[in-house]
Amino acid sequence: MKAIGYREAGTIERHDALQDIELPRPVPGGRDILVEVEAISVNPVDTKIRKGVNAEAGQWKVLGWDAVGKVVETGPEAKGFEVGDEVFYAGSLIRPGANSQFHLVDERIVGTRPKRLSNAEAAALPLTAITAWEMLFDRLDIRKPVSGAANAIVIIGGAGGVGSIAIQLVRALTDVTVIATASRPETQDWVKTLGAHHVIDHSKPIAEQVAALGIGAPAFVFSTTETHRHLKEIIKLIAPQGRFGLIDDPESLDVLGFKRKAVSIHWELMFTRSIFETADIAEQGKLLNEVSRLVDEGKIRTTVTETLSPINAANLKKAHAGIESGKTKGKVVLEGF
Repeated sequence: MKAIGYREAGTIERHDALQDIELPRPVPGGRDILVEVEAISVNPVDTKIRKGVNAEAGQWKVLGWDAVGKVVETGPEAKGFEVGDEVFYAGSLIRPGANSQFHLVDERIVGTRPKRLSNAEAAALPLTAITAWEMLFDRLDIRKPVSGAANAIVIIGGAGGVGSIAIQLVRALTDVTVIATASRPETQDWVKTLGAHHVIDHSKPIAEQVAALGIGAPAFVFSTTETHRHLKEIIKLIAPQGRFGLIDDPESLDVLGFKRKAVSIHWELMFTRSIFETADIAEQGKLLNEVSRLVDEGKIRTTVTETLSPINAANLKKAHAGIESGKTKGKVVLEGF
C-alpha cells in the first residue's frame, strides 16, 4: 500500500523529511478495524514528532492523527462497525499513523462520520474536536459555574484548529460567553464567523482587554498555544477559584501565581485514553458520534480552510510547512491517494 513516512527526524526542508513509500497492507486483530483512508488532516503533533522522533532502526515512521475512510475489514472482536461503514477518528499516538492507504485503529475511538460533509471537510474535525471536548467538558467542566465569576471563557489561539472547534462547541452546548484571541484581521474575522462573542488581540496585553469588556473576571481560560508568553496575563484576568487549561508544551511553567486565587490547572492530551487504554476509552467514539450529530444538525461546521490533493509526500510537506509557520487558521486537509 502507499504511505508517507521518514526514517530520521529533522526539519521539513530536508529532501527526506517525508517520502512516498510502499508498506504491507495491515491485518486487523482484536478490536481493530482496517480503514481505507480517503482524507487526512495535519496537526501540530505531526510536525513536533517529525522534528524530534526517529523511526525505529530499519523501519519507517508514519505520522497522521486524523482520518476519514471506509471500513474494509474488522478484527475478530470488533462489534461496533461493519465493512462499508464510513468513519472518522484521530487514532493513537503509539501506533502507526494514518498517512497510509490502509490504517488499523481500535474501534472504540472511532465515530461515524458526519453525513453532510465531504471527506475533506470531515477529516478536519476528529483530533481537534476530541481535544476541545475533553478540555471543555471533562477537564474544565464549563457547565459547572464558578461562584462570583463571569460565566465566560477566554480561548487563547481561537483561530487555530482546536480553538476553531472549541468556540463552536461552547456556543452549541452551553450559554458560556466566548472571548477568543486572534491577532490578525483575517483570523479575527474567522473567529467571529465561528461564533465568538468578543475578540481580543493576544499580541497585546490580554488582561486589560478582557477587563475593558466590562463583564467581570472570566471563570475559565483555555490556552491552546504560547502559554508561557501569556501566563502572567492569564493569572491577572482569571477569576478567583477559576479553572485554567492548556494543551501546548512549554519547556517550563511557573504556576505559583495561581495559588492566591486557588485556580485549578488542567492539562489535556487527547491521546491519553488510547495510550493507556483507560477504562473509559470508548468515550472518544461516543463524543465523535455527538460531534457528527451536531454537524448533521447544522449546529457546528467543519474547520477546514485548505485542501490539497493527492495525499503524497510533496503535499504533506507543504502542509507541515504551513503548520510550522504559525500563520494558518483552521485546518489543512489532504484528500485522495
